[in-house]
Amino acid sequence: MSAALRARVAQGISRVVSQGKSLTEVLPDYDHLEPRDRALARELTFGTLRQYLQLMALTKQLLQKPLKKKDNDVLCLILVGLYQLFHTRIPDHAVLSETVQATLKIKKKWAKNLVNALLRKALRESEQLHTFANQSQESALNMPGWIIKQLKQDWPEDYVNICINSRLRAALTLRVNSRQTSRDEYLHQLEQAGIAASTHVFADHALVLEKSCDVTSLPGYLKGDFSVQDAAAQLAAQLLDVKPGQRILDACAAPGGKTAHILELTDNKSDVLALDNSARRLIRLDENLKRLNLKAKSLVADASDPDIWFEGDKFDRILCDAPCSALGIIRRHPDIAILRRPTDIVQLTQIQEQLLDALWAVVKSGGVLLYSTCSILKAENTQQIAKFLHRHSDAKLKKEWQILPGDEQMDGFYYAKLQKR
Repeated sequence: MSAALRARVAQGISRVVSQGKSLTEVLPDYDHLEPRDRALARELTFGTLRQYLQLMALTKQLLQKPLKKKDNDVLCLILVGLYQLFHTRIPDHAVLSETVQATLKIKKKWAKNLVNALLRKALRESEQLHTFANQSQESALNMPGWIIKQLKQDWPEDYVNICINSRLRAALTLRVNSRQTSRDEYLHQLEQAGIAASTHVFADHALVLEKSCDVTSLPGYLKGDFSVQDAAAQLAAQLLDVKPGQRILDACAAPGGKTAHILELTDNKSDVLALDNSARRLIRLDENLKRLNLKAKSLVADASDPDIWFEGDKFDRILCDAPCSALGIIRRHPDIAILRRPTDIVQLTQIQEQLLDALWAVVKSGGVLLYSTCSILKAENTQQIAKFLHRHSDAKLKKEWQILPGDEQMDGFYYAKLQKR
């Protein structure tokens, strides 16, 4: 629990909040650390970002004047210190010592006394600081005001719980590879290894672990006995009702979790095309399929432009896991709440509409298109599908399902199953 580690975490958080980098870009910086240090770095990073708005509200009270933009790393170090004091079991003296010393690691010696004084004051005045901070709904719910406003409009009875659940740690959920073993057999393997887990009420191949762990240490990892995937995401292949021999398109496929599940459920005997507009992300898809001993044709292409990639043979099943605001998965990606902007929603709904119309043209008569998002905004979900049905008289809505964050330990997800007449 060194000062150098805390300095690295503060710099990583600064890249998110001041440079607009995603956690996906920041976390690889921790890969070379020893397992114990890597786990702590991830805990401090995720935790600080989960509590970001409240920690900022506390810091603003503690500072006599705002820090300069060039000292955002110092600000983030203060946030990391406050997170440790109020949200971890790390002893106060260790937090103070290591966080203060971290100012030297980021080459800001002048901030040493400032950080020490602020953290000590936070300990002394914790109750009144929190009371004042929580007068703001943004701080109390740790959610940007524009998101709260939109959630309140869409979910007036649920928006507070949505915000609260979005700040809780998500359970580690596995998807058992049905080509390798059954869910119950793998559950028995976990029990034999002393790992507590339970089945899921909706996802047929899901096991929810009682405690998170290094998944590479679990039985059968190298053999491809399981993948890590939230139960809500596992519902995609189930709802698509895939069968061997079908021609199937995964239109926005990377990093490949849903593609793999489709192939597992068809015993690797379906004709699957996996599209994504990112070559880098498709590499991850190919790696995931290789580990699981599965095969699909992958192609870098824009799914909304079939003229480029469609070869004339229409699809029995299409999964359109559309680009979205991702507000349903903030509990796994707390940077989303910081980086997302209100203007993004208009742009995303336009992209979704283009995808739906383009993909509908390549669905066979009697075939199914499953539209999914990890959003909880009605503009991206129910309203999007209502407009689609108005445009396409040959579409029948077979099933619609909005999952809110925390429902049966799942991420927030939306599904609309559409059949072509």
